[in-house]
Amino acid sequence: MRFLVDECIGPTVARWLRAQGHTVFSVYEEARGIADDALIAKAYAEDWILITSDKDFGAKVYRERYPHKGVVLLRLTDERAANKIAVLQRLLEGYADRLAHQFVVVTERQVRFARTME
Repeated sequence: MRFLVDECIGPTVARWLRAQGHTVFSVYEEARGIADDALIAKAYAEDWILITSDKDFGAKVYRERYPHKGVVLLRLTDERAANKIAVLQRLLEGYADRLAHQFVVVTERQVRFARTME
């Protein structure tokens, strides 16, 4: 899969995803400070699923109607990289085939596919 990993998710998660065989663009490693508008546009134009913990992307998708190829919003109480990796591993094991073109909110306990706006 192709993931654009937001700066707030960090390089450790990006490296882990690469080690799992995914193609990854890490904002932390390659484009620090990029504006959210530019980030979601890049993800859409280049066919990336965005992984972020920035809830502003919910507003961009639902209020501002930005198109996307998939957004995974991590809403975690434990923001350590090891926990992010564990949560993403469970997500990918159970839902990898459903992530494209979806807005998915993920916590330590729950995966919720938000209603899509067509």
